[in-house]
Amino acid sequence: MGFKCGIVGLPNVGKSTLFNALTATAAAQAANYPFCTIEPNVGEVAVPDPRLDVLAKIAKSAQIVPTRLTFVDIAGLVRGASKGEGLGNQFLANIREVDAIAHVVRCFDDGDVTHVEGKIDPTADIETIETELMLADLDSLERRVDALEKKAKGADKEAKETLDLVVRALALLRDGKPARLTQVKPEEEKIFRTLGLMTAKPVLYVCNVDEGSAATGNAYSQKVEERAKLEGEGAVVISAKIESEIAILPAEDRADYLAAVGLSEPGLDRLIRAGYALLDLVTYFTVGPKEARAWTVTRGTRAPQAAGVIHTDFERGFIRAETIAYDDYVAGDGEAGARDAGKLRLEGKDYVVVDGDVMHFRFNT
Repeated sequence: MGFKCGIVGLPNVGKSTLFNALTATAAAQAANYPFCTIEPNVGEVAVPDPRLDVLAKIAKSAQIVPTRLTFVDIAGLVRGASKGEGLGNQFLANIREVDAIAHVVRCFDDGDVTHVEGKIDPTADIETIETELMLADLDSLERRVDALEKKAKGADKEAKETLDLVVRALALLRDGKPARLTQVKPEEEKIFRTLGLMTAKPVLYVCNVDEGSAATGNAYSQKVEERAKLEGEGAVVISAKIESEIAILPAEDRADYLAAVGLSEPGLDRLIRAGYALLDLVTYFTVGPKEARAWTVTRGTRAPQAAGVIHTDFERGFIRAETIAYDDYVAGDGEAGARDAGKLRLEGKDYVVVDGDVMHFRFNT
């Protein structure tokens, strides 16, 4: 099960530098001119989770396999992208394919790095991107209305439901508000997702600050954080330049470097965790002598579907899930101790997986 987080923003805000650091590769060219990234670069990163190391130590696992998150580096949008300006149509198509958006915002002054708008104004940059995405969504929905209305006049129930959602989303977009503010009932969520609206995707603002502001942020990042709070979205402060330097350091030298710049952990760890939370994902674990492994499912996933992430046969022949909460596994110093303490539970098909569950699936072949 793959989850993609798209890195978007105006040109020269540090997207590719950030992506390079995320993947610890030079796959994305970071250069001081617009459109240096034309094809979206894709990189998988491990999601930092100290619980996995603890479980592996208890079980004496030979291998540790973290869960992973995919980041897509999408070339910079510019004003007019919704009308095809720059490389607009291609960029917008790439954004439609991701599950969430990490919006990188320039929060640093540097006369040597040009700004496509000629000034440093994070709030204006956010509005430029948001406006282009809203205009593209507006155009996409308006093109569908006539066909949906014709179908809805007949006995097409799905067309009626879709039209109702389209009308609600259009009202927001015409009022200059993103589609993610649309009130969607649980039974409507599947249809709403099929609309493929970019402004319906969850957003994480990534404030790219100068090296001296990596630990505390600055006036620019504070404005972004205030906006994110009002919107109910997330925001993280990070220095892409520092992160790119950390990425190429030997592992044994990173702690000293972090301490020297006033950080307790790489900003990328916070970014990855924030992206994981943004997608509303949870982690469960399988633990044994061969490996300790983390698995990703969306919140609300039931046990059979969680088993299916490992192998479709597990879901098809699901019998039950032997489940231990993470804290209980640690307190019992492993599965045997947790079982002796009465903390191992047998869960059936309706069980909803909880973040941190240590699970062992029983199934028919």
